[in-house]
Amino acid sequence: MKLRILAALVVVCLTLPPTLFAQRPGDFRIIGPGGGGAMFHPLVSPHDPNTVLIACDMTGSYITHDGGRTWRMFNLRGVVDFFAFDPRDPKTLYANATGLWRSTDGGEKWNLVYPIPSSIKGIKMDSDHSDETILADPDPLGTIAALAVDPSNSKILYAATATKSSPALFVSRDYGKTWQKQATLPQVPRRIWVDPNSPAGARKLFLASMRSVMVVDHADVRALPLPPETNDVSLGFKSGAAPTLYATSEQGLFVSTDGAVTWTKRELPGTGAKVRAIATSLNHPETAYVSYDHLTLDGTSWIGVAKTTNSGAAWQLVWKESEKAASNIHDAWITERFGPGWGENPLNMAVADQDANVAYGTDLGRTMQTTDGGSTWNAVYSRKETGAGWTTTGLDVTNSYGIHFDPFDSKRVFITYTDIGLFRSEDGGNSWMSSTAGVPSEWVNTTYWIVFDPKVKGRMWSVNSGTHDLPRPKMWRHTSPSTYKGGVCRSDDGGKSWKQSNAGMDQTAATHILLDPTSPDDARVLYVAGYGRGVYKTSDGGKTWALKNQGITQTEPFAWRLARSSNGTLYVLIARRSEDGSIGTPGDGALYVSKDGAEHWQPVKLPEGTNAPNGLAIDPESPDRLYLTTWARAAGQHGDGGGIFLSEDGGTNWKQVLDKDRHIYDITIDPADPKIIYAAGFESSAWRSTDRGLNWSRIPGFNFKWGQRVIPDPQDRDKIYITTFGGSVWHGSVNGKDIPVDIATPALEPGK
Repeated sequence: MKLRILAALVVVCLTLPPTLFAQRPGDFRIIGPGGGGAMFHPLVSPHDPNTVLIACDMTGSYITHDGGRTWRMFNLRGVVDFFAFDPRDPKTLYANATGLWRSTDGGEKWNLVYPIPSSIKGIKMDSDHSDETILADPDPLGTIAALAVDPSNSKILYAATATKSSPALFVSRDYGKTWQKQATLPQVPRRIWVDPNSPAGARKLFLASMRSVMVVDHADVRALPLPPETNDVSLGFKSGAAPTLYATSEQGLFVSTDGAVTWTKRELPGTGAKVRAIATSLNHPETAYVSYDHLTLDGTSWIGVAKTTNSGAAWQLVWKESEKAASNIHDAWITERFGPGWGENPLNMAVADQDANVAYGTDLGRTMQTTDGGSTWNAVYSRKETGAGWTTTGLDVTNSYGIHFDPFDSKRVFITYTDIGLFRSEDGGNSWMSSTAGVPSEWVNTTYWIVFDPKVKGRMWSVNSGTHDLPRPKMWRHTSPSTYKGGVCRSDDGGKSWKQSNAGMDQTAATHILLDPTSPDDARVLYVAGYGRGVYKTSDGGKTWALKNQGITQTEPFAWRLARSSNGTLYVLIARRSEDGSIGTPGDGALYVSKDGAEHWQPVKLPEGTNAPNGLAIDPESPDRLYLTTWARAAGQHGDGGGIFLSEDGGTNWKQVLDKDRHIYDITIDPADPKIIYAAGFESSAWRSTDRGLNWSRIPGFNFKWGQRVIPDPQDRDKIYITTFGGSVWHGSVNGKDIPVDIATPALEPGK
């Protein structure tokens, strides 16, 4: 299908091209440059090579119906670990995330197949990432590891499971309503293939773990060993012949043309190649693609993709890059900004069942596509705007902390990102470009925040670090914060270029910066949160900095966020340094207040049962009215000690005002109306209060699992931006109709 033409560009709000999908409530759209994070499990529809599914490790999943020109994100409350298409019905798809889901309308709405909704007793989500486990009784299958649909009967489903007793193969003959155990398996498989040449009433199945290929006839299971240290397997069928299998391992590339009975090692051109992902066409197994790196040829080390068209007897390097981009690789902004090696060689690959010329490769930041058998590869995660920057196609996998508006130029907008640093738009958000020129290379990974000088055009400061994803425990669990690199940069040309500005500041993961608007234009006072260091202050616009920790008792304080009230009172949030569910230990987080410009700090008692302050907002008209968000502990079914709390006396007393969402990341006050307050977190929801935080309603249309921060649209009071941990920035109206999005099973609608 052809893309519709954008009739008009509205500069006052951030816009995207029209898509082929139904609009979300509130017309929520995702903005940004596209891509930017790892993508997995590409799968091409056996009915239409233009329909493709992709997952990521940040909970979003994506579907295209136009060959990658546009994508729609859908969210199933967790990371999808596999997809499956119904071989007979082009509109029926399966996805496994927290449970087994099925869509019968081409991916618009999803219903839970397993566990059966009537068996659900609750949802456990007490981990740091609020990862969800459906609690069901009965639960005979346990965890589903792989699924296949019978090629001649859509009602027959085959599921490989990891039950409490042992791995097993289950079959359903009634569309997933009931299941019967067919066989016990020696290992948990990751893939299932149904032999289409076997009798419809007695199917032969091939199941692959990373140790063996299990051939199942009725209840008989025969395990055929895979090559040692296998890391990927792909299989295809020919009419009347044994299937052809391909495997990559730490020992090289292997091919079997007799159904995994024997294996032959094959070599790529050159020497030393390490192979990773491999994929063949289900109906054309003579063709396969394999991703490689460390391949030495003509004195150069290469990465890319090799292809065979004769069942592995010979291989051609159809994607071959080193330090320079190859002429047949048409990437978007990632190669332009970071070079061809940043995304690495593909992590996963897929080939269309019906056309072996169509293949996809997903890596650490991109999805690349070929439709001509590898002669050319094109980026499908981003597209170039004429005479401007890059804009997303809907395939966004980026962690965004904030969206920031230049007070002197309404068309200049910034997004602070993890992994790809700061991005800038010069056309009101229609397109984006990297904006980290001059930032030290060891800091460029993450820009946590920026601040503008409210009186001096073009002057701004950024805080940056080579350590991403703070304050998540995975970042400090095994790495001392004393080793974090980062600091402050200053720009005097509106973010086009930067200079390091951190004299007197130790290297640190600088996660927040705050400007005192009452300080002199030529001697700006700013404060920085240094994660593992504490609070830094400058009184000369960032030329020199001094550590201001007097009164802060934590060793290596995880200074995370800062806040300033209208009367000049400062607060600093110290993030929690524990993840075992404990409370009352040295790992507790803390809240401190200073009434003398950070010279001295005093502790503010946290709400009872909490130990992880994460966000703080202060009523601009009442400086003692504080709104605090806290992160749940790993205790209890839902996580204890999380939510939103209100104090009307500067933190002396607290009362909880939102309890149903316990992983709240941050809270913000509408600058145009302090009665309106917003919050978002890691439970697929964003929240709005119109009565100064006393009552809250869920904002329709937003359902990304890991939300972070709501920022009101300065151009339209009915619209907001929501930053996310893995889904870029969402933009839409707060007035959307309250209807289900993606999930059609009432028991699992977010926010209920």
